[in-house]
Amino acid sequence: MYEMKKEYFTGIQLIDDEHAKLFEYANQIYELLHDEFVPDKYDHIRDLLGKLMNYAKQHFADEEAYMESIRYKKIFTQKVQHQAFMDELEKFNLDAIDQMDNQEAVLGELLSFVTDWLVEHILNLDTQIGK
Repeated sequence: MYEMKKEYFTGIQLIDDEHAKLFEYANQIYELLHDEFVPDKYDHIRDLLGKLMNYAKQHFADEEAYMESIRYKKIFTQKVQHQAFMDELEKFNLDAIDQMDNQEAVLGELLSFVTDWLVEHILNLDTQIGK
């Protein structure tokens, strides 16, 4: 359902490949949200969120290293955006998930946040890196 579209490509292979992987995580969130055969999704949410956070952290480090290597002038804006994304993911931590009665609501909010942020960030900022 969620995938890299033509307009999301930056022209930088590493970054594009990593963005595609982030969209794969969005798909995993979507699939878990709609999986009727997993009534208690707590452990799956915790696992998926941990993997997403680790991967996003690595992606941001790779992307920032690339920007530094080309002396990209808007790197500070990128770093601020990356940290904001990680901070927001932290809000979906285990305590918040554990306290929410509706795991589908947590997954829906997480899916919406991740996909909206990715699309907006890629289109408005990342596509400018390769130019």
